[in-house]
Amino acid sequence: MFTAFLIKYAEIGIKGRNRYLFEDALVHQIKFALKKCDGEFLIHKTQGRIYVDAQSEFDFDEVVAQLKTVFGISGICPVVHVEDEGFEKLCDTVIKYLADVYPDRNKTFKVAARRARKNYPKDSMTINMDMGEAILKAYPEMKVDVHDPDIMLNVEIREKIYIYSEIIPGPGGMPVGTGGKAMLLLSGGIDSPVAGYMIAKRGVKIDAVYFHAPPYTSERAKQKVVDLARLVSRYTGPINLHVINFTDIQLYIYEKCPHEELTIIMRRYMMRIAEHIAKESDCLGLITGESIGQVASQTMASLVATNEVCELPVYRPLIGFDKQEIVEVSEKIGTYETSIQPFEDCCTIFVAKHPVTKPNVNVIRRHEQNLDEKIEQLVQKALETDEVILVE
Repeated sequence: MFTAFLIKYAEIGIKGRNRYLFEDALVHQIKFALKKCDGEFLIHKTQGRIYVDAQSEFDFDEVVAQLKTVFGISGICPVVHVEDEGFEKLCDTVIKYLADVYPDRNKTFKVAARRARKNYPKDSMTINMDMGEAILKAYPEMKVDVHDPDIMLNVEIREKIYIYSEIIPGPGGMPVGTGGKAMLLLSGGIDSPVAGYMIAKRGVKIDAVYFHAPPYTSERAKQKVVDLARLVSRYTGPINLHVINFTDIQLYIYEKCPHEELTIIMRRYMMRIAEHIAKESDCLGLITGESIGQVASQTMASLVATNEVCELPVYRPLIGFDKQEIVEVSEKIGTYETSIQPFEDCCTIFVAKHPVTKPNVNVIRRHEQNLDEKIEQLVQKALETDEVILVE
């Protein structure tokens, strides 16, 4: 019965003179999401509203599922739109709408009219009263409650008239692309896909880099990361996934540096390489899934040591989350089951038995001098292995 959707947004509404830029970005993202659905849709803006009008038959659940992946949408309202054929005809349509949507009508209701077309013969207050009277006449079992109704019946008078009463929660946030671009260090674990999702929710376009270590990590481990990127891309749009062969650098660090510092020094070189790719890709920052104290490389001292090699800011949206909170988000966005597949990423291969938890940056720098003979060549060689996979 529904022929359109009213798209509600929250933060975009307070953007002042620039609001149209955010609305246009949201319309673009909605169009991209609905390309995956059967059917034709007209997405348009009018007087502070965004509508998705169906131009053909469509799968309601499929469309709602796709709209739920679009950052910037706070609510999805399935609507019936009707031509203006007089108030009596409108009341008949509303009465039928209530019968179709609410088989059990032992409920309270409130009519909330919005007259955007000022030449309509009744003002909003009169519409509320007269339509409420017609509903009570048709369904005596229903009661009016203007404070906390079971049904908030919205009637919007525009070129067409839109009727809706349900608001399906959207993901919120800001439309992707309105907040710049950043590079996600994506592993095969639970945390980094969630971190990418959360930064993208603030309107940031995401690219990603994965450090592959064959033969210590398998092609299946690499495919797992591609699969995770594809799951995240449902929300972020297409992701350029950079796959870097990190094996030679890991082996060289393992040979030349104290083993208790392996994780920190490897992490520092990952950050250096990721930043290099980020700058070439016009990114404004790096994103990691680190959380304070979760593992040895994520203590405050360890984070200082990894930050020290970066010029770009490092965004860590999970920094104050505990593991269960991260798992809950990963389950919500559908990455958890893929993340827990038993394929090792390169971070887990060269783990020391007793990794340092309070590294001294000066000591780390001194030990990195052990790498001076070959490290620059190895970094350059790793960058030359960059395999870019477009994931969408």
